[in-house]
Amino acid sequence: MIEDLIVLVNEKDENIGSIGKLEAHQKGLLHRAFSIIVWNDQNEILIHQRAFGKYHSEGLWTNTCCSHPKVGETLLEAGHRRLQEEMGFDCVLQQRFHFIYQVELENQLIEHELDHVLIGKFNENPTPNPEEVKDFRWITLPELKKEIAENPAAFTFWFKEIIHNFEDKIKL
Repeated sequence: MIEDLIVLVNEKDENIGSIGKLEAHQKGLLHRAFSIIVWNDQNEILIHQRAFGKYHSEGLWTNTCCSHPKVGETLLEAGHRRLQEEMGFDCVLQQRFHFIYQVELENQLIEHELDHVLIGKFNENPTPNPEEVKDFRWITLPELKKEIAENPAAFTFWFKEIIHNFEDKIKL
C-alpha cells in the first residue's frame, strides 16, 4: 500500500510540497496537521488513549482526534474523515486557531507541525477503531488540567500545549 502524502507548509501555512507522513516525521519537516476537540452538553471533552502499536506516542492520552490532511483535502474534509475512521462518528466542526510546535519523540521521530485546532459537539459515546484507540473517556477541563499537572507524561505533547496555552480558544 502506498503511503498517503501529507502537505508540507511554511510558517504562513502556505503549501510548499508534499511528502510521506513517516518521512516528514523522520526529517522533522514542518507540515499541516489538525487536532479535534469535541465537547458534550455536560461541558466535558472527549479524550482518547492512543492505541499501542501506533508509530509514535502510543498509549498516551490525547484530544478527541488528530491527523493530517491528505494532499488536495481541506482541513474540514480531513477532520470529518478522521473522526469517522478513528472514533466512529461525525459532527459539525469549527476551525478555531492554529499554532506551530516542534518536539522530539521516541523512535528518533520529530513532530514539527502547524496544527489547526477544530472543535465540535457530540453527545453520545463514540465507537472507536481499536487500531487507533485503546480507550476513551469524557472529562471536564478542570479535571483534565489536574490530571495533566499530576502526570504530564501520560499525555501527548500537542494536547498539553493546547490545554496550557489556548484554553480560552477551545471552549464552545
